[in-house]
This record gives sequence, structure tokens and C-alpha cells, in this order.
Amino acid sequence: MSLLVGFKVAQVGPGLAAAVCGRLMADFGAEVACVHNESASQPEPFAHSLTPLQTYLDHGKQCEFKALAEADLIVCEGSPDTLRERNQTLEQLRVHNPQAVIVLISPYGQSGPMANAPASDLTLFFSSGISQFLTGQVDDLSEAPIYPVGHQSVFLAGIAAACAGMFAVQTKQPAAFVDISMQEVLATLAISELACAGLGLPNRPRKRLTDGNGATVCILQASDGYVAISPREEKQWLAWLQAMGSPSWGHEARFARKADRVANWDALFAKMSEWSVNYDKKTIAELAQTAHVPSFPLCELAEHFSLEQLKHRDFFKELEINGFACRVPGSAFGLTVRQGAGLASQALASLPLTGFRVLDFSWVIAGPTVTRTLAAMGAEVIKVEAPGAGDPGRTSTLHTVLGQGKQGVVLDLKTEAGLAAAKELVKQSDILVENFATGVMAKLGLGPEVLHQLNPDLIYVCACGAGRTGPDAKLVAYGTLLQSFSGFAGLNRHPDRPPRVGFAWLDPMCGLMIAFGVAAAVWQRRRSGRVANIDFSMIEGMLWTLAQPLIAAQIDAPPQPQGDGSADYSPHGAWACRGDDEWISIAVTSESQWLALCQLITGLSALSRHDLKARQNAAPMIREVLAQWASGRMSLEAQELLLRAGIPAAALATSKNLADSEHLKERGFWEKSGVGVLPGLPWRSNLERMQGQAPALGEHTELVLRSVLGLTPQAIKHWREQGAFG
Repeated sequence: MSLLVGFKVAQVGPGLAAAVCGRLMADFGAEVACVHNESASQPEPFAHSLTPLQTYLDHGKQCEFKALAEADLIVCEGSPDTLRERNQTLEQLRVHNPQAVIVLISPYGQSGPMANAPASDLTLFFSSGISQFLTGQVDDLSEAPIYPVGHQSVFLAGIAAACAGMFAVQTKQPAAFVDISMQEVLATLAISELACAGLGLPNRPRKRLTDGNGATVCILQASDGYVAISPREEKQWLAWLQAMGSPSWGHEARFARKADRVANWDALFAKMSEWSVNYDKKTIAELAQTAHVPSFPLCELAEHFSLEQLKHRDFFKELEINGFACRVPGSAFGLTVRQGAGLASQALASLPLTGFRVLDFSWVIAGPTVTRTLAAMGAEVIKVEAPGAGDPGRTSTLHTVLGQGKQGVVLDLKTEAGLAAAKELVKQSDILVENFATGVMAKLGLGPEVLHQLNPDLIYVCACGAGRTGPDAKLVAYGTLLQSFSGFAGLNRHPDRPPRVGFAWLDPMCGLMIAFGVAAAVWQRRRSGRVANIDFSMIEGMLWTLAQPLIAAQIDAPPQPQGDGSADYSPHGAWACRGDDEWISIAVTSESQWLALCQLITGLSALSRHDLKARQNAAPMIREVLAQWASGRMSLEAQELLLRAGIPAAALATSKNLADSEHLKERGFWEKSGVGVLPGLPWRSNLERMQGQAPALGEHTELVLRSVLGLTPQAIKHWREQGAFG
């Protein structure tokens, strides 16, 4: 990709999250240099004994002394104390380059009471509250919460760093810096749950109620594995019944309406399972998709290497790792770039997108996450919705958060007048974002060719399940089904438990990735006048973050469900504490931490000389000692004792815990909104940002038509009479 050719990044230090940030920027053509110790007279390159993941993340990057002095952006990872020890604090990095944007990544940010607390992938998922939601509601609260495979805290933080950094370089703010807290990035994935807590609304419990998913999505046992289905609309449910051969039970009163299916979920699930176990997962998914019902098989990771869709899009690349010829993820962005009609402009303002107008045709989570970020960065975002109910996100707190700072317009694109209004808005916009199914925009009369004829300078951003090209481009897909399809859901469970769909992880993650792509496209248009079309594949985005288990599947053995455990550290896991669904996570990642744990918990003192292998052999006994210790304490008490001893630990946080967190309050994570607070962006910085309430349905229709299109009241009345607004 060429969007960031000429852009220079200095990746300072050995942090994996910083390497993810650098990888994403390198995929877009940036020149990324790795600097291990810039404080020395000559920088030392990274060690040669890299892990497979590090090898992949740093492939194609360079190592040179002038990296810091010449960089447009410097990214560095570590807690405040760690950076101070390495001579890599904000002030010390600024000496090397007063002009560069500096992005600092750490577990809990560079400020606040928790800033120097030790952390691990596991404990960050507990402290962010995501472990509570990851696998969805559980039948038995004795089931320990888990964390996902593949160093996901690292990938999410790296994506956020790239996104925030790419916007920050496009301001006139001198000495701009960005502070990335891994905890905050992860927490914002559950944006609706956070909003409920901030506004004093109830959250769903971890214990399963009815089906746990509103009868919209589930995983069924097949003869050769599992398959995920989501007949969430009434017409999809009827089509699904036909795909199953129209069973007699399908028309029973207890399953007649969606509310009935929710109330009688256990009986319904049993009926569907009796049918599904007779067919293989591919057959079930094909039957459903033929009936236009969203469905995907749960894949093993290695199955993706042979998929025709990914071959068509040339997603996997060849890379030698530890002597093995491995296939590794390429970019999830399909990209075409053309010369626009306008001239390049380097003019910058205090906000990166001041003067940019965004036409937002997106809905639910992924697209609105993108446009919410663009609005916060100063863009004028016009959210276009159909008459009637509008964006389904309006039925929850999703729109309350993701609609912030936007203008709401209602257009009926099925009418000539509504389509004409949309086309006029296209002419006056800089960016268009949509996440409809493939073919919908063209059917509405707003396909890419039409858009480019109307506005040659329009940056066009589309996102869908498998991308806009290839044999699977038109498959009906939702984010939760795609995370099942990718292998994510199948791996994120305890080994003795069947897979569950879990919460909508993929959509907000993709929204963050796409926002980075938009920032890169804006940077390029400003620099050269060249205009990008971005075709984002959500399944490729998911696989991009699963690089570590994908590589492991080729070098070692197929990854297996890990639950709360780890093959690399011991002890490592979650233990029940005193109280209702109270848990403490502990991750001993070094010998010094093990010694500290043995001093803290006397029952372990006899094992203080055990190395990692010995601890792994003694794991059952160690778990039992920790279980007894934890059971007599509240989770926050256990957390405080462990953190004080320098051991990565975190209590299982609820959204309410996060709303009450003094650390997050001090860092400005929560922003005042009406009667409560709402979560901010997943980064802190010294840059300005825009705020505003989410619009009511169609609230700004006439205002936008007057101010953007210059229409008179008479012209607006004429369009209204023609049905333009429903």
C-alpha cells in the first residue's frame, strides 16, 4: 500500500504494542525504523532471538540512528517508571525531535494512581471488564472468566496508537503527544455497557438469562464441529425454518414471535441441535446463506489458508520464521488510489479534520465507531438514516455514545427526491463511510462509480464481512458470526466447555482499524491530492489480530482453548474470591514475581525455588493454595496485596466498577453527559477534540439542507412533498 509513503515512524524499544502500531503503518507504506536504545552513543538493534510474533511484526522495518531525529511520529511502550529507567520519557524523547508526535503506550497510561501497576494480557482483560463479557453469559458462575488468545491487549493498543497518532500528526499543535492506556482501549470495546454504567442504567449480569443473546445468534453442534447462525429478523427466522426442512415444531406458539423464542430458548436450542448434529458445519452454513440467513462455520485457524475468498484477495503473505515458510496476515484493507480533481492542501488546524465533511451511511457498531471518531477529530459528520426506526443502535445506548457530535438527517433513498438529496450531499462531502452488505449502495443508486462521478475528491470507505470482491463478497454477515468463523470464539473458552458467541468484539475493533485507514487517506489527500477507496474486510481484520496463533499453527501445533491459563507463565489464571462472582486474576511472568508471591502467601514458601517448569508440574497444588488464599478475601483486597508486592493482578471489573474508578476519573476517561457520564475516546492527549450530543432521528434534516445545499424553505417543502424524507 502507498498511502503513507514518505511518512516516517520511529518505533522505540521492545514493546509488542508499539510493534503492532509500526506494523499497521508499515502495511500502509510508512518507513518504520526500530530503535532499541537511542540514549546510547550508537543505537543497538533489536535482539536476534525474536519470538515468531516479533519477527512478523518487525518484518520489513529498518534500524538506523537518525530515526528519532527524522521521524514524523515516535511510538514507545512502557509504564512511567519503565520509560524513566530506559531514558525514554516524553521529555527525553522530545529532546531528539521537538516536532514529532510522540505516542506512549502502557498498561494503565502515563498518569493516574495505577500508572505503574504491573500488568499482563490476562490482568488487563480483568481490569478493563472485558473478561466479564468476552464469552457471553454463562450458565454457572463458578466458571472462571477468561482472556482471549493472541495477545489481544497488545493488538488493540497498537491499533489505537496508530489511529490516534495518525490524526495527531495532522494538527498544528506543537509538541503533540498521545497517551494510550491498554486498559482504556479494551474497556471501550464494550461501549454500550460502559454507557449504561455511566448513565446509571442496569447492565446485563454474567449469569445467563434466557438465551443470553436475544434469540439472534447462537452456536450449534454439527457432525464435524460447530456452526454459528443469526436469524435475528422475522423473515430470517422463517427462512431458517425452511432451511431446516420446515420442522413441525417451528410453528408452535411457544416459538412464534422473537419474544417467545427468547422465553423458551432452552427448548428451542434443543430442537435446533437435534437437527444440526446430522449435518456438517459447511452444509449448514451453505443452507442458511442460500436462504439469506447469516451463518458461518466455526473454523480451525489453518482452514483459512485454503479459503478461496482469502486467496482471491491475496490476504496471506509468505514469510520465513524460525526456518519455516509461514503464511502470515497481510493487510485487511483493499485499497485503490486515484488522482482527484482538487489540489493538495497542507493547511492544518487545531483539530485534524477541521473543514472535512463526512457523509455517514453506516449503522450499528463498526461504521458508527469510525464516524464517531471522525466527529471527535473535528469533522462535520452528517448521519443519514432511513425513515422509520433509523439506526438499530438507537434501541440501546450505542447511539448515545457513537452518535455524539453528529448531525442527524433522514432521507428515503428509495424515492427519486431522497436519492437526489443524497447525491447533492455527496458533491459537498469529503469522506463517505458505509457498512452495508455488498451491492446495497449500488442498488440504491450510490455505487462507487456514481460517487466518483459526482465527486472525484471523495474518500470512499466501505466495510463488510469478507470485503467487496471475491466469491464470498455477498455472504450475509454480522461481526459476532465473523469472530466465530475466524476461530476466535472456538479458541476463547475453557477446554471442557463448548464455544459461545460472546459479545460483539469484532465490530468496535474494526471501527478503530478503519478510523486509522481514514486518517491515512486524509493525510495522503492533503499531501498529494490523491484520493483513496478503502475496501475493508472484517474477517481479514480479525485474522490480522490473530497473527500469533496463526503462526503457531504452522510452526508448533494447532492452538487449543486456553481458558484462563497460559503455556508461558505459571501460576496464571483466575481464582474465586469472597462475595458474589468476585474473581482475582494473577499472572506471574518472572522469577522475581514468583519469589514475591511466595513471600506473600506462606502456603507457597516451600516452592520458592521452583523454576517455571517445576511450577508447571506443580500447578494443581499451586492452584489449590491460591484458591484457599483468594476465597477468604474480597477481590479488591487481593488485588491491592498482590500489586503492592509487584505481581500482575486484577480483580474482575464490572462496568459499574469502571464508572467508579478513581484512576479513570483522574485520567479524564469519563466525560460529563446529561445526567451522567459517557466514556471518551480510547486515548488521552494534549490535543483538542469535539464533543456534542447524539442527534434525534432526523433532527438536523432541514438545517443540513439549508446550510450545506443552500436550499430555500420552498425547495425543501417540494422535496418533502415528493417523499424525500419519508
